[in-house]
Amino acid sequence: MMKLQVSGMTCGGCARSVTRAIEALPLVERALVDLKTGEVIVEGTADKQAVRQAVEEAGFEVRGTA
Repeated sequence: MMKLQVSGMTCGGCARSVTRAIEALPLVERALVDLKTGEVIVEGTADKQAVRQAVEEAGFEVRGTA
């Protein structure tokens, strides 16, 4: 599991875009987006860099990972 702080999400459509981008990656079981806090929890064993790239390609910024 990994946690990300994502900026630029302003609506439910943004959250769905981030969720779809992450869940399309191999080894991702599920992505949970909290629109209010900008926190994204990624369940699975996906590569952190691949997740970051998917979020950025969807048009959002990863501010940090945990």
